[in-house]
Amino acid sequence: RDLHSFPTRRSSDLEPVAKAFYSVVLDHSASSVWGVIRSFGHYTWAGVTGETTIEDGKAGDQVGAIRRFEGGDGIIRQILLAHSDVDRSYTYAFCDPSALAVRNYVATIRITPVVESGKAFIEWFAEFDCAAEETDRWIAYFEKEGFAKWLSALRRFMSEDGTRQET
Repeated sequence: RDLHSFPTRRSSDLEPVAKAFYSVVLDHSASSVWGVIRSFGHYTWAGVTGETTIEDGKAGDQVGAIRRFEGGDGIIRQILLAHSDVDRSYTYAFCDPSALAVRNYVATIRITPVVESGKAFIEWFAEFDCAAEETDRWIAYFEKEGFAKWLSALRRFMSEDGTRQET
């Protein structure tokens, strides 16, 4: 068969990729914030209630590590896709089909120094697919019910004891 005989999708058939983004500036150095969040297995800084473990004995900075979070809403498993101490960032994705009505969810959290003030700029963003009519709802959900809450919890965590680092 030649390539022209395969069915193709028209651009109108494709669902748009949704993008959620949230950022804050914290009164701590980028290196001290990174010291707290760098381990993919440490999630208490995000203020989530439950137990977080890394499966199969992998390290919290090892690409391919699977973070298993057991909380009130059930079990969420995420895989670490990239980790950089140089860029102070990591990228992860959902492992299993999510209970959320999104697909292909990939998120990154990154800490950048604010040179002028010595503070830290933290950005958290995700791209995912969802039904076109649900795009605005899921973007708002991840930005306000996810990233904003978790970064607010990080601010509180750092204020309580900004020197706490977990591995």
